[in-house]
Amino acid sequence: MNQTHDPHPRYSDRPGADIDPELDPNLEVDLAYAASVASSTTVAPTGDNVLDTIDSETQVFDEDDDDGPRYRGATNDPAFGFLIAIALAIGLAPLNGSGQAELRYTIAWSVLAIFGVLAWWFGSTARVGQETPENIVWGISFGLILGMPLLAFGGPTLSAAVDFLFGMMTPGSLLAYLIFVIPLSETLFFRGILQENRPFWMIGLMGSLWSIVLFFPLMDLQNFPFVAVVIGTVLVMMNLIYSYVRQRNGLAAAWVCQIVVNLALVFVPFLGQ
Repeated sequence: MNQTHDPHPRYSDRPGADIDPELDPNLEVDLAYAASVASSTTVAPTGDNVLDTIDSETQVFDEDDDDGPRYRGATNDPAFGFLIAIALAIGLAPLNGSGQAELRYTIAWSVLAIFGVLAWWFGSTARVGQETPENIVWGISFGLILGMPLLAFGGPTLSAAVDFLFGMMTPGSLLAYLIFVIPLSETLFFRGILQENRPFWMIGLMGSLWSIVLFFPLMDLQNFPFVAVVIGTVLVMMNLIYSYVRQRNGLAAAWVCQIVVNLALVFVPFLGQ
């Protein structure tokens, strides 16, 4: 049986088949083009593969950005702000002698407030969320437990200290400081930023150091050393209580506790003068 000779033989589609490109000059170009198309083609996932692909991509995204965008200053050491506030409180001490102690208070507490508010906006400081009435009641209770005995047994000493520290203020401006300025700045800074990764007793001591540096330059330490000792002890107790309440019942409870103590130990003696 005669076999017909095919001048253009068909080549095997099997990978690795021997192909002689001399039989067709365009064949080598076509094979190169086909190989490039095959390598650039992506098979779209179907069925369960789609969910697997989405889950894997989401997992990678979550690992790269776990908490979303973060302010680059959020991880800075807040002790830097503490040192700045201490330095300003000491450096502005000459304002006390010129009758501008209120201005010194405003600048010093403003530094704490600025650091606290910036950390609140951009950083990882503690937040005041939806609080339970129980925590607020505990904050008020701790404030009364500290304030009422000291007011009952140390009334004359507190009156003398308040006259040294806040005698230049009017009742209205002092009330604004005790309810808004001081609790906001000190609570956000000490109990909000510093106490996030430090024990409560350390924050209590740091707050006590801040209060002593801020208040003692206005006191007559030579003529009234007993008053200075009593006030220093009270300041340490106050700051330790605030930090303990922050650890036990949250930031809002510590905030309310400081307001109650301020009214009991400062505003009531001020009105009694």
